[in-house]
This record gives sequence, structure tokens and C-alpha cells, in this order.
Amino acid sequence: MQKYIKLSTFYLVVGLLLGVFYREFTKLNDFSGVTVLSAAHTHTLVLGFIFFIIVLLLEKNFSISESKNFKAWIVIYNVGVLGLISTLVARGVLQVNGSEFAGLSHIAGLCHAILGVALIWFAVIVNKAVKIYDSKQVDKNNAKG
Repeated sequence: MQKYIKLSTFYLVVGLLLGVFYREFTKLNDFSGVTVLSAAHTHTLVLGFIFFIIVLLLEKNFSISESKNFKAWIVIYNVGVLGLISTLVARGVLQVNGSEFAGLSHIAGLCHAILGVALIWFAVIVNKAVKIYDSKQVDKNNAKG
């Protein structure tokens, strides 16, 4: 469970730093327009910090890491989140600087797709873990009665 606390803390620090970076970078460049750089802070805190606190709670209650695919899932999820955050930051910096990178939309789309698959996969893992937990509870109650 330490792994989930460490991941959560990592994303907390990154999310807070991105909030400071957004504020200071736009101020330094006298930018007052709209940029997706502001979304990097929130996305990091929700998809990283809060999400891994939830993973920790689910692990504590349902042992979700016992799923045979859990290790692969955690890698894919982190790749998706880090890719998403990276593309948000890159696009935001480009917007503030008034430039563009043509392939960035494709990279961002790929990262969103990876994250979407990982979230669906996570729902499947949690669903199976809860079913196993429920069946163990039924077995316990039948043994008592």
C-alpha cells in the first residue's frame, strides 16, 4: 500500500508545482488569455493524487492488486496520465508563446485513449475484486449458520 501513497504524493507535488508554474509562467509572459495550461494542475490532482487515494482504499477493502492484470494496469494508467499531463503542459506553453505543434493533438488523443482504456480496465478489476470479496462474505456467513 506504500506504493499507492507514494504515487499519490508524487502526483500531489507535481499538481501543486504545475499550479505554481501556470501562475508564474503566464505572469512572466504577460499572458491574460485562455490556456489549457490551467487544466494541468487540476487534472494532475484528480487523476493522480485523489485517484491513488481511492486505489489505496479499494486495495485495503477489496485487495484489488491480487488481480493478475493489476501490475500491467498500473503501468498503462500512469503512462496515460503522464502523457495527458505532458501534452496539457506542452500545449499550454505553446499557447502562451503563441506557437503551435501540429502533431500534439494526435499525441494528446492517443494519451486520452490510453487513459480511457485504463479507466475501463480499472472498473473491470474493481468489479471482479468486489465479486470475489462478496463471495467470501457469503461463504463466511454460510459457515457460521
